[in-house]
Amino acid sequence: MKNILFKGGSGEIVEKKSRFIATVLNVTSEEEAQSEIARLKKQYWDARHNCYAYVIGDTGEFTRCSDDGEPSGTAGRPILDILRRAEVQNCLVVVTRYFGGTLLGTGGLVRAYSQATQAGLAASVICEKQRGIFLDISCDYSALGKMQYISAQMQVPVLDTIYEDSVIIKLMVPLALKDSLTKKIADETGGSAGLSFGDEADFILLDNKVEIL
Repeated sequence: MKNILFKGGSGEIVEKKSRFIATVLNVTSEEEAQSEIARLKKQYWDARHNCYAYVIGDTGEFTRCSDDGEPSGTAGRPILDILRRAEVQNCLVVVTRYFGGTLLGTGGLVRAYSQATQAGLAASVICEKQRGIFLDISCDYSALGKMQYISAQMQVPVLDTIYEDSVIIKLMVPLALKDSLTKKIADETGGSAGLSFGDEADFILLDNKVEIL
């Protein structure tokens, strides 16, 4: 799974007077997912259905879905399919339905639960998870502009810049760019810049700022 649910949200659609309310939550275990499902069922005690699906684990190894009384395959599976297509991990979606008095049919239910799930995800903050490595670059002030240009050109996030006798630029380098960035810096500075790699970590970019996971 490539994406992280950084912040959950909720979305709602209305189909033939039936209300479909999607609640999107971050969960890290099946126990937590079941606890949140129970809480929402209590919150929406007067609703006809509280259907859900969740995907938990780095590779989505824990998944479950429920139609909660809707015809088999019309609610939980469509919610799960949307989650899988979004490639988002550790995510629970509960779609609450208040019945509007008109039967939607199998196809109508699948569309409604799918659209509600999409609305909930659209109201959430989902970020691409990347694997990176910390890097400190030590260089002369004359090379600062060149280092800033390289990091911007290669879209490598800058964590901090420290101005001392020399300049130290702290980066979070996506692992896929480690070798090409190292070569680029060496080529552009004639090998004069000092490179010190640190630990690896998972991270996301949120509003162009690095969040370490």
